[in-house]
Amino acid sequence: MPLLPLAAAADASKRTRDDVLAHYLHTRLETERLAAPLSDEDQVIQSMPDASPSKWHRAHTTWFFETFLLGQFSGDFEPYDDQFSYLFNSYYDAVGQRHPRPRRGLITRPGCSEISSYRSHVDTRMSAFIFDCDNTTWKEVVPLIDLGIHHEQQHQELMLMDILHGFSCNPLEPAYAGVTPVAASQKVPLTWSEFEGGTYSVGADSEGSFAFDNEGPRHDVLVQPFRLGNRLVTNAEWLSFIDDEGYERPEFWLSDGWATAKQEGWIAPMYWKKSDVDGWTQFS
Repeated sequence: MPLLPLAAAADASKRTRDDVLAHYLHTRLETERLAAPLSDEDQVIQSMPDASPSKWHRAHTTWFFETFLLGQFSGDFEPYDDQFSYLFNSYYDAVGQRHPRPRRGLITRPGCSEISSYRSHVDTRMSAFIFDCDNTTWKEVVPLIDLGIHHEQQHQELMLMDILHGFSCNPLEPAYAGVTPVAASQKVPLTWSEFEGGTYSVGADSEGSFAFDNEGPRHDVLVQPFRLGNRLVTNAEWLSFIDDEGYERPEFWLSDGWATAKQEGWIAPMYWKKSDVDGWTQFS
């Protein structure tokens, strides 16, 4: 039984080892670039159970490559630290026990510098492995390397989401990477495009570019006629919705959304704050 969910496999015959290594290293460096503006203290916070510390994201994505690539296919494999599998496993039950997700913020050790050393160690091993493995192994591991790369890109998005939530809980409202003034954009008039209903094919093919297992198989769905706006909703339009008591009028909500809004006490979008001085502002 495979330890990982299946994903659309890339054709190894069309990918050089140099190309795969370049993609791997670019993704790994991007994670470090995202973490660079953060202090060690910033990287440890867990502001809610569904968030994870940045340090944990950096370690978990490294553990993925160490466990499912080096651990499965490298003959001279030894784990960097035997305890990391427990600390940085997310939900892979077949690999073993794991630290509870809501308590990841309590993992103050290993520190950020040791996680940096861990990442460097695994990157060195992966770089050598990509060129040293035989051709039969290479064809088998290319899809797993691709899966690991896309998995890390997912965690890059999560890092930014979790940093945003964590900083929003700080009374100092710190800036993630400096303050860049945002010029008011000219409002684009809202227009609507009509789309016919019918049967459409959706989902990923079994061939071609990468796709996660839950993005396939390709299948037909019935779509009712609908309209789509030519742009995103603006904050000004959302403010009009608030001023028009949109959060107090159930006719604008589906029943589950209305129940959640009342249960959670929603009066504005997440990260919106209101003060007597500035009125409504958005933390971003």
